Amino acid sequence: MSHINQPQVNKRLEDKSIRARMLISCPDKAGIVAAVSQFLYEQGANIVQSDQYTMDPEGGMFFMRIEFDLLELEQRLPSLQEDFNRVADRFTMRWSIFRAARQKRIAIFVSKEDHCLVELLWQWQAGDLDAEISMVISNHDDMRGLVESFGIPYHHVPVTADTKVEAEQKQRELTAGKIDLIVLARYMQIVTPKFIEQYHNRIINIHHSFLPAFVGGKPYQQAYNRGVKLIGATAHYVTEELDGGPIIEQDVQRVSHRDNVNELKRMGRHIERIVLARAVKWHVEDRLLVYQNKTVAFV
Repeated sequence: MSHINQPQVNKRLEDKSIRARMLISCPDKAGIVAAVSQFLYEQGANIVQSDQYTMDPEGGMFFMRIEFDLLELEQRLPSLQEDFNRVADRFTMRWSIFRAARQKRIAIFVSKEDHCLVELLWQWQAGDLDAEISMVISNHDDMRGLVESFGIPYHHVPVTADTKVEAEQKQRELTAGKIDLIVLARYMQIVTPKFIEQYHNRIINIHHSFLPAFVGGKPYQQAYNRGVKLIGATAHYVTEELDGGPIIEQDVQRVSHRDNVNELKRMGRHIERIVLARAVKWHVEDRLLVYQNKTVAFV
């Protein structure tokens, strides 16, 4: 009887250098899962996780996320991608492959409220957010000490009505070619369409309500005035339509007439922190597919 060295097995299971993730979307038809699985088998890959979802088996869209291990992944990935085109063309697929070992680089934009930023920093420091926080950019200098205590570069880029164009140009210079994802962690400035186009489906915002509701200023005062029984938060990708991009994650908490505005704000900040952190985690782990104005989240 052969004996397996358990520590060596565990080491391989934890070895991100050989792990990749594939995201696929295409019109649904028979044979997609079989074709992808057979291709990976022929490449010598070992599938460790597979999730799929179909909107409608008859003429709908099909979505798939698959994780696999492949020895010498970095060297073999270019040829694997080239060979997979034959499968992709057969099913009219849109697809991407990501190396698990290659952490996504994040720029966090923040203004004066620190709760969402702090949550992301805590999760990153604890190792729960598998990403590289490359920089924090703010239109105020309030968070510099906090951010730099984590060893993360902090860039103060003031924004006024007269300097908005110059400020965005500076932001683009700071992030160009260095960032995979931008997180608006209660950043109280509107991002221009030109900036959004540069980071299509790669800017995540946290909205201070359960969308769509209470747009405009003082959302918690509006909620209080209406006597709401639920408050919530919404994380979504940023598009040119203000607060209208594909929703990634939402959560709510029940409230009552006994809760004043300050209590609503306290509860709201907690929900915002958790919802944004989940959305960012799912993005960096390649768990999200966007179709039209919706997301498919394999979580």
